[in-house]
Amino acid sequence: MAEHNDFGKWGEEVAADYLMKQGYCILERDWKSGHRDIDLIARQNDTIVFIEVKTRRNRLFAEPEQAVDWRKRKNLRAAINHYVKYRRIDLPIRFDIITVIGYQGTAPEINHLQDIWLY
Repeated sequence: MAEHNDFGKWGEEVAADYLMKQGYCILERDWKSGHRDIDLIARQNDTIVFIEVKTRRNRLFAEPEQAVDWRKRKNLRAAINHYVKYRRIDLPIRFDIITVIGYQGTAPEINHLQDIWLY
């Protein structure tokens, strides 16, 4: 696996650990819908939460959440719609972004942006 893939997987693991410590139940990791994917799907009380994780070593070029542009949001909408229909979800849903800044062997900075508008 390429180094950047390992780095991204590390960030997703950090995000999943963070969510579990916050009381979320992780339902799926790296769920695929064709060529689209959802990094994490979790349940918080009676809400299904779809989470995009952005991992960066630093903020030199931009804030990590800025990488969730209109094209990424369009793909996420399609993947979330597929998941909701496939799993027959009849609960409230929301979309979150978690940014992880740092690298393995350090204490990463985690920022959890909740209820992000996908349109």
